[in-house]
Amino acid sequence: MGVTTNQPNTPVQAERLTVTSTPAASAARGRANGSTISVLTGRRWISVMALLSVAATVLLLICMQFGTQWIGLGQAVELLARFVREGSVESEAIGTTGVILFQVRLPRLLLGLLVGACLASVGVVLQALLRNPLADPYVLGVSSGAALGVALAILFGIGTTVLAISVLPLCGFAGGLLSLLVVYRMAASYGRLPIHSLLLAGVILNAIFSALIMFVTSIMEPNRSVGTMTWLMGTLTSPSYPALAVLALYLVAGLLLLLKQAQVLNIMTVGEESARSLGIETEQIKRRVYIVSALITGAVVSVSGMIGFVGMVIPHAVRLMLGADHRLLLPASALVGGMYLMAADTVARTLLDPTEIPVGIVTALAGGPFFIYLLVWRKDRFV
Repeated sequence: MGVTTNQPNTPVQAERLTVTSTPAASAARGRANGSTISVLTGRRWISVMALLSVAATVLLLICMQFGTQWIGLGQAVELLARFVREGSVESEAIGTTGVILFQVRLPRLLLGLLVGACLASVGVVLQALLRNPLADPYVLGVSSGAALGVALAILFGIGTTVLAISVLPLCGFAGGLLSLLVVYRMAASYGRLPIHSLLLAGVILNAIFSALIMFVTSIMEPNRSVGTMTWLMGTLTSPSYPALAVLALYLVAGLLLLLKQAQVLNIMTVGEESARSLGIETEQIKRRVYIVSALITGAVVSVSGMIGFVGMVIPHAVRLMLGADHRLLLPASALVGGMYLMAADTVARTLLDPTEIPVGIVTALAGGPFFIYLLVWRKDRFV
């Protein structure tokens, strides 16, 4: 069953402006997007998401064992049972090892899962809208704008007040949204949003904001400057459970808003002309997705700093394995991105123990070579 525009002018237009849901057409779109599996059924969606959810849970339990003090899986399960029974994370209830497990490692891993899921999801939607494999929050300048907002807040002492938990994400969102608005205005010179102009504007603004961040850092107090530089390289810290719950609620709401656009993203990857011919308000969809992406990125940067390559590489890896249908690609990339960042953070805090490596360095060292591989040997697989 298909939806076809009326009276196309040429056979080429007829082919471009036809969007169908038949298995053959889905397979053709999958091959065009570099995927080997593209036909999506409800059963396949459930099975893939269930498998990834189990893998994420297993990886979480494995990562909980690693650290300065080794905690075996059996001991971790026993402490978890005691934690559930006592309903407390105080040392009197679960002991010193339990405090390490539930007040330090578990919230940090859950934060990594959230941050990785958000970065990968934003990367998926930006690559779909821009139809460019280089698109992610960092290339478009959203992350650097959010980082500048947080850096300014720290410079003026907001980060050292009791309001830091609520104000820093707000400052990050304000910086990311400002960056997005500037890029949008720079690119939309003809009433629409040209893709190449948007990318070029993002790269230019990213360079400007990066210079401003370095300037702000240079005039900070030495102790605060060192901490800010470490944070900018990408660092996960253990949040309190109330703060983690608020952040999770905020980020999950953003991810659900992006997921609602999955079917529209499938159509827009064919081309904006095709989408408009089917009655889709492409400019409105782009504005909506960009604003939600800025909201998510601002909150993520405020708690983790600038962690690169997750939003760029993870969507490619998942697309190669599962296909280009965004109804599956988007949630699957979220889980894979979360697992990737959990594993990267575990390596960052244990590889040179007791010295901790910024997790942004680990993701860059791991993701950079993979992206070079895609760029050189699998360039036919790009969206």
